[in-house]
Amino acid sequence: MSFWNSERCEYCGGAIIEKTVILYRRVRDRHVLVENVPAGVCVECGMRYYTANVLKTVEESLHGRREMKQEVLAPVYSF
Repeated sequence: MSFWNSERCEYCGGAIIEKTVILYRRVRDRHVLVENVPAGVCVECGMRYYTANVLKTVEESLHGRREMKQEVLAPVYSF
């Protein structure tokens, strides 16, 4: 049984299902990805919801209190 069963989106009323997502954040002028983040995602509008313990773990990761899995170089283009 999922934590998100029977929950509805507060914006559109759509059903929320559990998925793993990638969070993109900018921390001190660096772009950071956090992979495999459990989230409730609205099937209608895509709004994401996170539990408090997931947000705490993400915060610890972004502040360097968890070990980094890998670092990648990303190309940058100008238009």
